[in-house]
Amino acid sequence: MNTWRAGCGGSRTSGSEGGPGKPTSRKADRAPRPDPYTYVRTFAGWVYCAFVLDVFSRRVVGWQVSTSLRTDLALDALNMGLWTRAHDGHDTTALVHHSDRGVQYLAIRHTERLAEAGAVASVGSKGDSYDNAMAEAFNSLFKAELVRNRGPWNTIDDLEIAVAEYIDWFNFRRLHGEIGLVPPVEYETTHHSTTLPEQPAQREFEPSIKPGT
Repeated sequence: MNTWRAGCGGSRTSGSEGGPGKPTSRKADRAPRPDPYTYVRTFAGWVYCAFVLDVFSRRVVGWQVSTSLRTDLALDALNMGLWTRAHDGHDTTALVHHSDRGVQYLAIRHTERLAEAGAVASVGSKGDSYDNAMAEAFNSLFKAELVRNRGPWNTIDDLEIAVAEYIDWFNFRRLHGEIGLVPPVEYETTHHSTTLPEQPAQREFEPSIKPGT
């Protein structure tokens, strides 16, 4: 069964790093709830990023950048992920799609698209980020390896080109310790080349000996 992590995590507790300032709860009985998106500041305004990752290989299969937090941000990333897998000849039926409770991931169009693809949504409960933890970790890498390393950014167009280049490097050339220090695409290729496809079970028939034969 395939599993995906959707969203981009990244707590925002001030406007200096992740996005516009937002109070963070410090109550003892409730942990701070991570924000489901990555905010990137450009000279033209804030840009929001969404990513979809495959848990098995750490590959980024879908992504989108936008100047709006509408449902299309998450939906476009999901559609790219589904297209990527279909293009590679992989079935996404019974896929488990993990996300937090962001309104974009609970939107009717997003949930309908998951149902249409035969996927099962796993949405985190209030006050935790278990379903979004992997996306949170990716967001930290994204900020460290691209946003802060190559910024500042002029417009969304500049950032979009840089994100496309970063995802290509992340998937095809970056070494990942969780999968044996190889790039995600290489890991997937090796797995599929060494794993035999499932064959339908063969029914065994006992020979029937009839008198006179």
